[in-house]
Amino acid sequence: MASRTPMIKFLSLLIFSFAIVQMASAGDPDIITDFIVPAKANGTIDGNIFTYTGFRVLVGEAPPTAFKAMKASLAEFPTLNGQSVSYAVLQFPNGTTNPPHTHPRFAELLFLIDSTLEVGFVDTKNILFTQTLQTGDLFMFPKGLAHFQYNADAKNPALAISTFGSANAGTVSFPSTLFATGIDDNVLAVSFKTDMSTIQKLKVGPAPKP
Repeated sequence: MASRTPMIKFLSLLIFSFAIVQMASAGDPDIITDFIVPAKANGTIDGNIFTYTGFRVLVGEAPPTAFKAMKASLAEFPTLNGQSVSYAVLQFPNGTTNPPHTHPRFAELLFLIDSTLEVGFVDTKNILFTQTLQTGDLFMFPKGLAHFQYNADAKNPALAISTFGSANAGTVSFPSTLFATGIDDNVLAVSFKTDMSTIQKLKVGPAPKP
């Protein structure tokens, strides 16, 4: 029995090493077919399952009064399952921001279609990288890093498109995550070196609408 111990340890190490490699290269799962037919297709395979019409409302639509993100990800467009791609249209009325947030699973490539946009991200050394984008510019936000976009123009709205190397890149918005999920006020007050009253005021903004 004792002679089997080194082999068991070796196999355990091998399995653990394989798991680490898998985690390091984690992404959307590979598929062994050309595509995955969404359940709602009921077995019907035609051009409709590859077409997403959710952005049609943008044509001729009046600009929103607050920042608005419209997504074509796995949730909205199930045919993206296994294809490692998704899309978002970002609308910025003048003076609005997409608050600091992260995408835990993949990087974001933003293309500014109209106006100017202040963008930035913070790396793991707490170094801030910022840029003022002009119409036609691209900007890359690395995977998992905190980043933001802000339309500093007081008069003109901005429009941008973002692509992701995942059908479900995920979004963790710091205001909502910190102040609208029930984290104890005292924990937040100590963390931000402020008082309970300030934390309670901050919670009013991101609180979910009834």
